[in-house]
Amino acid sequence: MMTDGAPKRLRVAVLNRIFRPTGGGAERYSIALVEQLSTRHDIHVFAQQIDHQWPGVSYHRIPWAFDKPRWINQSWFALATWWQTRSGFDVVHSHENTWHGQVQTVHVVPVKHNLLHGRAGWRMAVRWLKIMISPRLLAYLGLEYFRYKPHAGRFVVLTSESLKAVMGQTYPASVPALRVITPGVANVPGVTSVEQRAAARTTLGLPAQGRCILFVGNDYRKKGLEALLGALPQLPADCYVAVVGNAAQIAGFTATVEASDNRNRVYFLGALQTVDVAFQAADCLAHPTLEDTFAMVVLEAMAHGVPVVVSSVQYCGIAGLLVHEEDALILKHPRCSMELAQALHRVLADKTLTGKLINNGLHFAQHHLWSKQARLQEDIYQAAALSA
Repeated sequence: MMTDGAPKRLRVAVLNRIFRPTGGGAERYSIALVEQLSTRHDIHVFAQQIDHQWPGVSYHRIPWAFDKPRWINQSWFALATWWQTRSGFDVVHSHENTWHGQVQTVHVVPVKHNLLHGRAGWRMAVRWLKIMISPRLLAYLGLEYFRYKPHAGRFVVLTSESLKAVMGQTYPASVPALRVITPGVANVPGVTSVEQRAAARTTLGLPAQGRCILFVGNDYRKKGLEALLGALPQLPADCYVAVVGNAAQIAGFTATVEASDNRNRVYFLGALQTVDVAFQAADCLAHPTLEDTFAMVVLEAMAHGVPVVVSSVQYCGIAGLLVHEEDALILKHPRCSMELAQALHRVLADKTLTGKLINNGLHFAQHHLWSKQARLQEDIYQAAALSA
């Protein structure tokens, strides 16, 4: 697989239903790897929604034939991409629940784990009955079963060690195929200057004065916005929250915010093409997530010199790589607004602590660059192609 000592140039199909920077962490992970590897390989992206252009990348739009139910669209995407990539590619790399592809990158906890973990006896029987009468659940479990079924030359890539542990418990036969490639950052911009912060806040329409607590997530409830809104009244009056993410989620929180003491302290910014300007505007990041296999936003905040308050590894994969009070403040109970408020108060008031978190965060980010992570992905591509 080598030519004059250099890796063979491969023709790679990348499958991801939504391929745009505002789609979420999984989409940005896929996009970053495509950008990094496109100079060394012939990359073809197969997606239903595409908002991305990059030199050397070919894009193939799969029709969005079934908006609802979602499981039919997922099955259709799997079938359509199988048909279009069944020949002509050295490697097929799927970020979706498909039965085909030598490389499968997993961004979420398996459906089987969510449905069956911790159940036994009659509870397990009831759950299986629910599954057997649900075409949706049967479709997801069927796709997942074939996705993780042992296959010569197949690699299953996880975004964190904590997700690898869950996969090993849920699909033990997949263990030999499991690999971990955590997300990265393109660069480490470092601490924002006073002038940059002022300009960023003006751009976003945020107050020039006061302390900005940034929240980033497309699923506001799952990422812990309710706990953050509960913590805000316990913080000094000059603190406010800037919410970045899926604009469709705003309506579900607007009435609650307007009816509370937070009505002049919460700013919904919607989805941003790049979150960099939001990091520049922020004094800290609050990420009291209830479910994240890694949490790219935490790493990105660190790269911008923004101190972080984040959920423990039980809820957030990146926390397994961080040291409490050294790299970030880690929450034991992310649903507890009081614990979150206390952590945010420390970050905003204790300059010694904040300085330590910023410096260690920058150091951590420098060791998690996309250029390095892409090389790990490339090694897997070469191994998969060699096994074909």
